Amino acid sequence: MKKIISVLSLPLVITQLATAQQKFSIAGTVTGQAPAKYYLQYSNGEKYVTDSAVVTNGRFQFAGILPQITTGVFSAALSRNLSGNRKEQAYLFLEPKAMTITVENGDLSTTVLKGSVSNEDNVRLEKEKEAATAQYKPLLEALHNEKDHDKAAAIREQLAPYFEANSRLSRKFIREHHDAFLSLYLMRFEVGSMSLDSAKYYFNSLSTALKQSKDGQQIAKEIKQLENGSPGSIAFNFSKKDINGQQLALADFRGKYVLLDFWASWCVPCRAGNPHLLELYKQYKDKGFEIISISDDDRNHDAWKKAVEKDGIGVWKHVLRGLDMDKRMKNLPNPDDTSDHFGIHSLPTQILVDPKGVIIARYGGGGEEHEAMDKKLKEVLGK
Repeated sequence: MKKIISVLSLPLVITQLATAQQKFSIAGTVTGQAPAKYYLQYSNGEKYVTDSAVVTNGRFQFAGILPQITTGVFSAALSRNLSGNRKEQAYLFLEPKAMTITVENGDLSTTVLKGSVSNEDNVRLEKEKEAATAQYKPLLEALHNEKDHDKAAAIREQLAPYFEANSRLSRKFIREHHDAFLSLYLMRFEVGSMSLDSAKYYFNSLSTALKQSKDGQQIAKEIKQLENGSPGSIAFNFSKKDINGQQLALADFRGKYVLLDFWASWCVPCRAGNPHLLELYKQYKDKGFEIISISDDDRNHDAWKKAVEKDGIGVWKHVLRGLDMDKRMKNLPNPDDTSDHFGIHSLPTQILVDPKGVIIARYGGGGEEHEAMDKKLKEVLGK
């Protein structure tokens, strides 16, 4: 079943990641018609900085401090939508050193940053991804403009093969560049769709400096969450109100096999799999089997409830994951987010918990294929 996924040399990296704040500078040149100012937005490790540089006779200058290599957005006008659209802005990798930017005829799509090894790595990788990217850009635009819930979900399904093609190229880069900052950046996006063994393999192959960096520590945390949601671990005992306003806790179902179904109303493969889940539920519900669906619809309760009703899956238990976007954007802990406790990054993902509360199987993101679930349920409940 398809799933929906809810970016140097060694001495240089070690020096930059181990050192405190360092100066960086960018000397810019623009030909042709130029704006009055250019803007640069980036994180300096403590806060998000928005800097501006006046263009004089086709030249401009940025300067500041960085704790390590970071990403930044270069633009001619400030925008809240930091989408990386090359017509409006250029997405760059900044290093704590002297760099240069050139823009031809005032066209941001021609932006070239020199002096940043990480940026040059990314430019080469993006070149390899051009074939898939060119094909999915119209779909992304259609998704952005689509207001109909079901049609938007169908577009996300069409995007999946292109994202998977680019993912393969990202993993190839990580395998071949253990010391590159870009590998660490790419791991942040890839770890969510990796199996536990694969995530550990890729992460452990990175240089010590990369693993010990702030981003490296965050990836290690995500891998630990994936481990907590993998076979052999005790399932996190979440407690929250269900779709009917009744209190529900995983511990209430000790003595039963419980399938934790992570899904969303907008997830096409999730919805497509619901009829089969219904068949499994009817087959095993009288043999000590329960399903708890955990929805990624915290921002749209109506869509969640309508999907449950439309798909006829109200016969089992339903709760929301507990997503808090304010905390997530500020990288703050959220103990109420059930998905975090199980390392959920792609939908659908299902986790099977035995009567003692131990995880015995994982299907989908970071686990086996969904088709393996039927065999497992027959093994433990088919007698």
